[in-house]
Amino acid sequence: MPSADVNGHTNGHANGHTNGHTNGHTNGHTNGHADVDVSEFKNPSLQVTADHRIKLVNAPIREPGPGEVTLHIKCSGICGSDMHLWKSGRIGSLEVKGDCVLGHEAAGLVLKCGEGVTSLKPGDRVGIEPQEPCEQCFLCMEGRYNLCEQVKFSGIWPDNGSIQRFKVHPAKWLYKIPDGLSYSEGALLEPLSVILHGINGADVRLGRPALVCGAGPIGLVALAAARASGAHPLVITDIDPKRLSFAKDFVPQCQTYRINSKLSAEQNAKEIRKLYGEDEYSAPASVMECTGVESSVCTAAFSVRRGGTLMVIGVGKPVMNNIPFMHLSLAEINLRFINRYRDTWPAAIQCMSGGILDLNKLVTHKFPLEKAVEAFELNADAGNGSIKVHIVDEVDATL
Repeated sequence: MPSADVNGHTNGHANGHTNGHTNGHTNGHTNGHADVDVSEFKNPSLQVTADHRIKLVNAPIREPGPGEVTLHIKCSGICGSDMHLWKSGRIGSLEVKGDCVLGHEAAGLVLKCGEGVTSLKPGDRVGIEPQEPCEQCFLCMEGRYNLCEQVKFSGIWPDNGSIQRFKVHPAKWLYKIPDGLSYSEGALLEPLSVILHGINGADVRLGRPALVCGAGPIGLVALAAARASGAHPLVITDIDPKRLSFAKDFVPQCQTYRINSKLSAEQNAKEIRKLYGEDEYSAPASVMECTGVESSVCTAAFSVRRGGTLMVIGVGKPVMNNIPFMHLSLAEINLRFINRYRDTWPAAIQCMSGGILDLNKLVTHKFPLEKAVEAFELNADAGNGSIKVHIVDEVDATL
């Protein structure tokens, strides 16, 4: 993936998909799979190191403890945050300080249940909510467990993630998926959950204009969800014409706008608003900003209707100095943010199993687990047209 640029299309961390930098692209090849016989690995596992390398190793296999199950991970998606942890070694305050298995967009098969697990049994197919909150703090007690400061999150050091064959995970944070959903669709439940959490706060409504900034994977899911929610007119922006072409094919009813890097954020916003109409009421009442890029956030702020809602879903740099504060204030624009998700997997499963959303077209590449390093290398190359890369493990694994 390219580095974030003016209205770049890749978004941040578990809110979405952050951007990797260009350094270290060859590290995966030289350190990840050269002269390694992965056929002997019982538990092939893609690890990131503190010095920005990725490598395929044979990881230990844990026994499930009380309330836990051992899973065979059948599919795991590559998120922009995985790329960022590889290339940059951190996301905000979250830092890679040692070897850690990457991955958090996943689905798998229950192989073994620990003591006290009654909700699942071996053979169950499950989607994985990759966070494990403390369940003791006031935020957990209020139901806002996604804000728990002690949360363990898969693929964020020191908690190992899902790009491995066998993973132990708490049964409480696993959700049975119906036979009609593939493991690939089960892995897509995680990015969909990001948008389900975001769209709830974005005030997207039937028959009201909405805007999506960024046509990366999360932006495309936001576009599909906004359309399914009845938002219209619907516009999506990006700097990449290929991404915009994909978005138009994915949701034909939308309009696209290619960001002009020679124009200011306010000037781009004026052009975007023309796609909706001439008066203030016609402007987008809800904007979902899915890049986390400062210039895109500013463009979104100038695009949204007075009194409307700007939901920032993408994660960007720690400090942004150019946000139009007084414009937001005088227009009473509701500026909102999300952190991951909460209570979204059941709704996400219903959306996909009920045919409300079909996200399969987003999966442009699939790699076997043994070629996980190559999958990351492809994902790092902006020129190959990848949207969502899935790592699959089709072997009949046993413990």
